[in-house]
Order: sequence, then structure tokens, then C-alpha cells
Amino acid sequence: QLQLVESGGGLVQPGGSLRLSCAASGFTLDDYQIGWFRQAPGKEREGVSCISRSVGSTNSADSVKGRFTISRDNAKKAVYLQMNSLKPEDSAVYYCAARRTMGYSSYCPVGGMAYWGKGTLVTVSS
Repeated sequence: QLQLVESGGGLVQPGGSLRLSCAASGFTLDDYQIGWFRQAPGKEREGVSCISRSVGSTNSADSVKGRFTISRDNAKKAVYLQMNSLKPEDSAVYYCAARRTMGYSSYCPVGGMAYWGKGTLVTVSS
């Protein structure tokens, strides 16, 4: 059974850092592109960062470029989101999601991801 489990969320002050983890089980992670998404109260779910299968090319939303870094460790079956210089507007529930692809695209459409975790809450506040 394919499963994604996020961890690492919490309360952090503005300017601080968090590292989110997405643990995968039940499938070969190397065959899937993985995306991080977030949803704040009253807002639509949006894409944050995406990493392609295998070679690991990446893409991030303009709002997080230079602050967030997505990476993957296929051997550990995990994908990470390093978040630095956090801002209050980064507060949201963060989800990881997977989609099996043949190519090496780093574009993860929110409506096209096949498998989702249950999310981890990030709160940026002083």
C-alpha cells in the first residue's frame, strides 16, 4: 500500500528554519516525482516545490525561491523540504504528494498528483 507521511512541522519564529520530511512506503520512490504543497486557512492548495524522479531536477514557486530547497534520498525513501527565512505568510498545512512519471519533469500540478500525505502544520509567528 502506497503511503506518504509528512513530519517536521511546528511553531517557529519569523526568520527561523524548519526541515520537513516526507517518508514514502509501498512503492519505488525513484519512479515518482514528488511535490510539496501547502494550504492556508481559507486559501486554495498551492504548489511549493517539486522534484523530478531519478535525476532530481527541481522547481519552486516564486514566493519561496531562494528560501526553500527540496531534495530527495531514494535510498532512504524520503523527500525533504528545507525552509529558511520563514515568514508568517508561510504558515499552512504542508503536504507531500507523488505522481509516477516516465519523464523527468519537475512540474507537479496540484490537480495531477496521485498520492497525498495527511499533512504537517507549519506556524510562523512571534
